[in-house]
Amino acid sequence: MNEIASKGQLRLSYLRWALFTVPAVVFLGFLSARVSNSGYGNRWFVQLVKPDFMPQPWVFPVAWTAFYILMGLALAVILHARGARLRGLAILFFLLQLVANLAWSPLFFAMHKVTPALYLIGGIFILALITTILFLQIRRAAALLMLPYLIWLGFAAALNYEIKRLNPEAESLVTPALRTQI
Repeated sequence: MNEIASKGQLRLSYLRWALFTVPAVVFLGFLSARVSNSGYGNRWFVQLVKPDFMPQPWVFPVAWTAFYILMGLALAVILHARGARLRGLAILFFLLQLVANLAWSPLFFAMHKVTPALYLIGGIFILALITTILFLQIRRAAALLMLPYLIWLGFAAALNYEIKRLNPEAESLVTPALRTQI
């Protein structure tokens, strides 16, 4: 027996990484959205004029959950690639883009900073692209898992841009008070 580890042991090692990375990335995404009151439950956001290509409200939590799962799986692939050249750099860029991603919802939904959020999403796209290229150098599967996220980031940037264009006063828009009838 010339192998250090069997294929089954290697799969189990990847599975252990995935059982950590997937829930961690999904939880952090959920936490960022929850803390910033993102989505159609946000009274400020509801007041904004939306572009015609804005998806239905249910699409966002479903899509982001899927993207976070794919990102967690991609990270597990890279963490599992011990000894791979560029692994440390790839993990660093993954973490940088994830932190930037998690900062977008509070910036946009909680602070109502539409223009800075647009710049941030551009930065997220660049960081995620670099991450994907680095992942490709290590494991093709990890890069492929990042592609839907990259495509969505382009779409999200277009949404952010259109919301900025359609709502030039968005950053100073006052949220109406809640009304209670007795």
